[in-house]
Amino acid sequence: MSYAASAIVQHAWVIPALPLLSFLAVGLLVRPFSTRWAGGVAAASVALSAALSWWLAFDYLQFASPPGPLPTLLPWQTEWLRFQEGLRIDAGTLLDPASVLLVVVVTTVSALVHLYSLAYMDGEAGYGRYFAILNLFTFSMLGLVLAPNLVQMFVCWELVGASSFFLIGFWFDRPAAVAASKKAFVVTRFADLGFLVAILLLGHAAFDVRQQLGAAAGDLQALDFAFLGRSDVLAALASQAPVLGGMTALTLGCLLLFMGGAGKSAMFPLHIWLPDAMEGPTPVSALIHAATMVVAGVYLVARALPLFAAADGALTVVLLVGTFTALFAAAIACTQDDLKRVLAFSTLSQLGYMMLALGTCDGGDPTGHSAALFHLFTHAFFKALLFLGAGAVLHAAHTGDVWHLGGLRKPMPLTHALFLLATLAIAGIWPLSGFFSKDEILAAALHGGHPLVFTVGLGVAGLTAFYMARVYLLTFWGQPRREATAHAHEAPLTMVLPMGALAVLAAVAGFVPVSRWVALPGAAVHTGIDWAVAVPTTVVALVGFAAAGWLYAGDLGRSEAAAARLGRLYRALRHKFWIDEVYLWVTRKLIFRLVAAPIAWFDRMVVDGSMHGVGVLTRLAGAGVQAAQTGQAQAYAAWALTGVALVVGLLWAAARAG
Repeated sequence: MSYAASAIVQHAWVIPALPLLSFLAVGLLVRPFSTRWAGGVAAASVALSAALSWWLAFDYLQFASPPGPLPTLLPWQTEWLRFQEGLRIDAGTLLDPASVLLVVVVTTVSALVHLYSLAYMDGEAGYGRYFAILNLFTFSMLGLVLAPNLVQMFVCWELVGASSFFLIGFWFDRPAAVAASKKAFVVTRFADLGFLVAILLLGHAAFDVRQQLGAAAGDLQALDFAFLGRSDVLAALASQAPVLGGMTALTLGCLLLFMGGAGKSAMFPLHIWLPDAMEGPTPVSALIHAATMVVAGVYLVARALPLFAAADGALTVVLLVGTFTALFAAAIACTQDDLKRVLAFSTLSQLGYMMLALGTCDGGDPTGHSAALFHLFTHAFFKALLFLGAGAVLHAAHTGDVWHLGGLRKPMPLTHALFLLATLAIAGIWPLSGFFSKDEILAAALHGGHPLVFTVGLGVAGLTAFYMARVYLLTFWGQPRREATAHAHEAPLTMVLPMGALAVLAAVAGFVPVSRWVALPGAAVHTGIDWAVAVPTTVVALVGFAAAGWLYAGDLGRSEAAAARLGRLYRALRHKFWIDEVYLWVTRKLIFRLVAAPIAWFDRMVVDGSMHGVGVLTRLAGAGVQAAQTGQAQAYAAWALTGVALVVGLLWAAARAG
């Protein structure tokens, strides 16, 4: 069977269409009549999308070693916008190994989160609204990963941001949730401005190249990924004249693309929105802020990697930002007390790992590309499991403060076992999935000529084991440190089953040959275990576990003493280096006073003032007319006679002058 003959490949558009139709049906028809049915319809539609995505993966990838690079297919596309001859925007579905992989991840995790939410969100006033928006998010994310061009990706990118805003602020009666949703929306909008400008820059430059190529360009459009990835197009873009500060449109466009990706994937210094986003429901954190939405930035850079590789210095920026974010976030995670916020900073660190891997392609070896996508694949499962485990803890104990928990392994044995498996997976313990994907990233750094980056990544691996062991021990071991914790109970079956499915995936995903499928031409695909990487990473992970066990498994006074010895460094980490406070000071003291205040004065005094002035003049004129309209016939007769006398007088004066 050829790829072209496959029914699901030809109709891949059905996969995102199902959650879109469910969003409309649940939001407009089902929710007003039955909230219970709203959840069921929403979950069933995404489950069907997940089944179709696995069918697509089996058909397209065929779960066998491909003889060469897998084909890139556009099984469906239609003209969306046409600006002029040769400049057209299509909507469609682009299938290649990366997009197929992401479709499987998005639909699988989303289906499990929908199932989990049926019990977790039971009794909430906005139950039907929650599932409708969750459907909208799933459609938006699928449209993003299947986008054949930058414009469709940007449209779905913004829909993802809007869905995230609604879900983070789901509990709109809580000031913290409202503030977190606004913060996420504003920060990512600043980053998305860079994405939009990049589309304009790259589109203008690529359109010129397409005009030069003429018939050789075929039916590909200027902003199509298939066109932008061609070697002749990349060479032409790289040879164009500089547009700003010695940078070509290609280099500047790639840096602005990365700005958009850094905002969505919460890279430093645009990371501040993600920890606060934990104010939303925990299943939302598992789906949007751990497994799917936040990896959109990584996917953007991976999708546009040929552009980044051809641009001078762009991948170096990706490498530096990714490496710093991985270390910065891991260090902060070691000091946080809220269970979900520890996992949020853990997500930041793991996203830094993925960006780090993409950045290692700056030497011309694209091995880091497959390593990043492999870690994206495995991370989605064990991080979603960690968040759902945290949700089960919150559901049972009604608190996420690890110092108010303790001893939950006895009343919650299933949650305890599943959370432990996810902890070992993210720490990179063999044979769980994190061991394989994280080691591929570090191997790409080590063998790609970045020994310092490899050393930092090794340190981050040790910190990851430490902070995950810390929250695991404080949550599940010891004695209950609050009365509510002592009466905790196991989560219901509809919550445990999705966690169990994610646990299976987190355990076996490392054995799926993702790197071989998504490898770019010329990439060195790793096979087997690289002992030069596996041994030191395992050692540092065990050291991290041992350090956490010594500080938190027994006398908790040791941890307090260690924090006191670290002094200012510990306070800085605990307060996240006061970066939020710096942003707040800059916003209030500089932007509001120097920029917003003058604009507000101009708007109030000039724009509004001119409109008020027109209104005042109109009222005065009306008042004058109103004074003349008395309703008395004798007054009107007097005015008429006065007018006639005035006209006669003027005519008489004109006749004498003539």
